[in-house]
Amino acid sequence: MNLVFPHTFVPLFRAVAPHIHAYHGKTFVVGMAGELIAAGKLNAFAQDLAILHAMGIKLVLVHGFRPQVNEQLQAKGHPSRFSHGKRITDAVALDCAQEAAGQLRFEIEAAFSQGLPNTPMANATVRVVSGNFLTARPVGIVDGVDFMHSGVVRKVDAITIRRAIDIGALVLLSPFGFSPTGEAFNLTMEEVATSTAVALQADKLLFMTETAGIREDLHDPESAIDTELALADARRLLAGLPDATLPTDPAFYLQYCVKACEGGVERSHILPFSVDGALLMEVFTHDGIGTMVVDEKLESLREAGPDDVAGIVQLIEPFERDGTLVKRSRTEIERDVSCYSIIEHDGVIFGCAALYPYPEARTAEMAALTISPQVQSQGDGERILKHIEHRAKGMGLESIFVLTTRTMHWFIKRGFQQVDPNWLPDARKRKYNWDRRSLVLVKRLS
Repeated sequence: MNLVFPHTFVPLFRAVAPHIHAYHGKTFVVGMAGELIAAGKLNAFAQDLAILHAMGIKLVLVHGFRPQVNEQLQAKGHPSRFSHGKRITDAVALDCAQEAAGQLRFEIEAAFSQGLPNTPMANATVRVVSGNFLTARPVGIVDGVDFMHSGVVRKVDAITIRRAIDIGALVLLSPFGFSPTGEAFNLTMEEVATSTAVALQADKLLFMTETAGIREDLHDPESAIDTELALADARRLLAGLPDATLPTDPAFYLQYCVKACEGGVERSHILPFSVDGALLMEVFTHDGIGTMVVDEKLESLREAGPDDVAGIVQLIEPFERDGTLVKRSRTEIERDVSCYSIIEHDGVIFGCAALYPYPEARTAEMAALTISPQVQSQGDGERILKHIEHRAKGMGLESIFVLTTRTMHWFIKRGFQQVDPNWLPDARKRKYNWDRRSLVLVKRLS
């Protein structure tokens, strides 16, 4: 039995709470590769979706069915044919796709039925609604290849889908669309999910895929995952990649993420279904687990304003209690807020520092340098330091100094040198606490 002890649960829950608040009432479109179901991960994934639903997130789930259709075709001794990353859907393949879609919809609806018994989400009711929400047209003939019954999305019935999710239902979409004359077309999960997210102007589009995300070095399969790509960077990366023909190709899901962001979806994600709880980790943790494409970087380093006071107070309070920082009143922070620089990610402040100039001595004090424990050792401290140095240079100052009792080695590694407290400007020397015996470290600005 796994136990969550109070001393670990409370900090964890506090860290997650801002995300819960931020996403309540938001709309997520989730594209689920058929490989997830083939790998036996549907029930666990349904639990995670039920958790999001219970937190007030509006959900549209689009399922894929590549391996299931391939299996049906193999059982009939019929080849699976693809071109340009799409299935060539002849009459036999269309029949197999319809059969696979029906079976998968049954399995997915069953996974959400009966309150998910014997799971952490027991008694959570998730009503699943599905229907003919998609109008499609044929792909036609491309480069001499007749795609027959394969289609592309022509229109999404966003109004009806919105009504369903607004009353608390989860909308389930299969990759099928119909022409106005009733002809059925086989679509791709990725296109359906992207078109639906754009039509709904969803807050997130999340692909649960066979891939871990976009790696920082595309030639090294062991390199780290790039957890956040600005849309402009994603476009440049995509332009340099070969056309994607397989879902495991780096460009395959990335092209849909870029299309979604260009269509007004704030964030699109590529996540590995092989990692248990990947969806929850991506939504409720600072850096997530996969790759997120955003119209602009969610993390920003900027000068603080009045609306940031509460976030700064919350960030520095734990360090004041343990004696790392000198205690500052809220009134003092409100008065001096223009002196602060902050790092925020998705509206949450994770780092700060203040700059108090002493122009007559051509120097300034950097105070209250704080980085949240959640993101320490990721270089944010150095980023703030460089920003503070830039601000000081802009004031025409020649140096910055800090007073510290516990972090002298961090500053010394970054070019600070220890000096006698009598070096301090007279105005600062009068406020120096000789009982605290803080070390004074100075860095010259080149």
